[in-house]
Amino acid sequence: MNRIDCVCRQLSIRRLAVGFSFVMIALPVFAGQTYIESPDTYLAKLRSLQAGDHLQLMPGVYRHGLPIHHLQGSKSAPITISGPENGSRAIFVGRSGHNTISIVNARHVVIRDLEINGQGLPVDGVKCEGHADWAHHITLEKLFIHRHDHNQQIVAISTKCPAWHWVIRDNVISGAGTGIYLGDSDGRAPFVAGLIEHNLVIDTLGYNLRITHQQSRPTLSEMPGDASKTIIRHNVFSKAANNGVKKMARPNVLVGHWPLSGAGQNDQYLIYGNFFYQNPYESLFQGEGNIALYNNIFVNHLGNGIRIQPHKDNPRKVSIFFNTVFVAGSGIHLANRHKVVSFPQWIANNAIFAQRPLTGIATHHDDNNFLRSYQAAQNYLVQPFRPPGQMNLTPQIQTMNQIKIDRSKASVYPDWNQDFDGHSSDQRFGAYAYPGSVNWLPQLEIKPKVMP
Repeated sequence: MNRIDCVCRQLSIRRLAVGFSFVMIALPVFAGQTYIESPDTYLAKLRSLQAGDHLQLMPGVYRHGLPIHHLQGSKSAPITISGPENGSRAIFVGRSGHNTISIVNARHVVIRDLEINGQGLPVDGVKCEGHADWAHHITLEKLFIHRHDHNQQIVAISTKCPAWHWVIRDNVISGAGTGIYLGDSDGRAPFVAGLIEHNLVIDTLGYNLRITHQQSRPTLSEMPGDASKTIIRHNVFSKAANNGVKKMARPNVLVGHWPLSGAGQNDQYLIYGNFFYQNPYESLFQGEGNIALYNNIFVNHLGNGIRIQPHKDNPRKVSIFFNTVFVAGSGIHLANRHKVVSFPQWIANNAIFAQRPLTGIATHHDDNNFLRSYQAAQNYLVQPFRPPGQMNLTPQIQTMNQIKIDRSKASVYPDWNQDFDGHSSDQRFGAYAYPGSVNWLPQLEIKPKVMP
C-alpha cells in the first residue's frame, strides 16, 4: 500500500470512527424493503430497487461496479445504497473500460459509506454518464475515493449530463487526476442548485474541484428554472502534493459562468467556510460569473490566492468579504474585459497578507480591507507559518482594527456573519471574529460540522 493509500485510509477510518458519528443524516422511514447483499448477489437486486428501498452492502470487495441506471426514487422515498458505517468496508475496485459507479437517468438516490479504489486505471470513480439525459437529486456522502490518478483527465466524481439538486457531502477524495468535475467542457451539461459541503479533496494532479461554464440551459422536467444557488461550503481543498506538471497546472477550485441570458443567468455560487491550501503553480481559487466568496481561509506559501477574471466570459456580480488570505504571491486579483463594469463588484473586510495584496481592479477597494505583506502576517496573526493542524490564523490581540461591514450588501447571503470557526460577528477583518483561541485549527481532514 503506497503513502497516499495509507494516508487516505487513515483519514477515512478516523472520520468514520470519530467525525462521521455526529453528522449522520437521519432519513424518515418510508415503506420500502431493506436488502442485505454480498459481492455475489448485489447486482441482481440492484436492478429491481424501487422507491424507498435500501440496498445494504456487506463488507467485501465488489469487482463489477455499481450501475445506477434508471433507478427512480422519490422525494419522500429515496433509494439508498450503502455500505457498513463502521469496521470493514464495502470496497468497489476499478475495472478497465467501465466507470465504477455509473449513473444514467436516475433520481432521488442516496449512495453512502463506500470505498472506491480506482487501482490506477483510466476510469472515473463516480460518473454521471455523458449519454444520460439527466440525473437529479443524487446524494453522495461518506465515500472514500482514491487511486484515480492515472492521468489528469481521470476524475473521482464527474457529471457529464444535465444534473441538479446533487448533494456531495463528507467525502474523502485523494490521489485523483481531478477531484470533482461538474459539467462538460463545452458548457452543455449544466450543474444546477448543488450542495458541496464538508469534503476533503487532496493531492490531485489537476483541479480539486471544477464546475464548468454553462451555455443556454435546456428545458427539462423538474429542472430549476428560477434563480438558483450552488453552495460550496466547509470543504478542505489542498494541492500540497501530487501536483502533476507545471504546463498543465490548475487552480484548486474553478467555477465558470452561468448562462449569459435566459434561465440561469441570475444563478449564484455561494462559497464560504472553506480552507484552501497550497498550489505551487496556480491560484487557490479562480472564478467568473455571479460569485459570493466569504468567511474562507486561503493559504499558499507557493503562489497566489484568489483570481476573479474572464475564463469563458466576464465576471459579473462579485462579493468578496470576511476572508483571510495569506499567500506569497497575489492576494486578490480582479480583472474584467471591459473598462466599464455594469455588475456590482464588492471587496471588503478581508485580511490580506501577500506580496501584492490587491491587483487589477481590486486595487479600487484598498480602503475597505486590512492589507499587509506576506511576511508581516507573523506580526498580526497568532501562528501563521505553522503547518496544518498547528496553523492559527486568528488575529493577535489588538493588532487589527475592527470595522463593521456594510450589512445591506452582506446580509443577503446565508451565514454571512458566521466566521470560519462558527462565531457570529459583523465587525472584523478576515475569517475570524475573535483573537487567540480557535475551536478547529485548519488541517487536512474533514472540517467538523459542530465545533468541539
